[in-house]
Amino acid sequence: MTWRVLADAVLVLHFAFIAFVVLGGLFVLRWPRLAWFHLPAVAWAAGISFVGWICPLTPLENRLRALGGESGYSGGFIHHYLTSLIYPAGLTRTIQIALGVFVVGVNLAVYFRLWKRWRGKRPGGDSHF
Repeated sequence: MTWRVLADAVLVLHFAFIAFVVLGGLFVLRWPRLAWFHLPAVAWAAGISFVGWICPLTPLENRLRALGGESGYSGGFIHHYLTSLIYPAGLTRTIQIALGVFVVGVNLAVYFRLWKRWRGKRPGGDSHF
């Protein structure tokens, strides 16, 4: 039972990381220092998408499930709802790259807005570099 709980915790952590990568820029607009955590997370997630690597949380979760006597992702609320979001059926290399481009694009838009806000607060506004 403990292995299953740990595997579920890893799955929730994985989902939270993905949500932070996609939506974290919105938090950075409110708390700019969060960018020190968000930018490396975006770089990591985009890199995994572009190169086609597997996130280390995936084999960890699978190992914990195996230790817990599970053979797959069947059963339970967490498995039914979160697994399909993190590991969608039919995930192709093209879709993976498109997801990486989407994540980078969303975050570039957010950070561009943050940069414009920062420039506007500087003495002299946009007229000086």
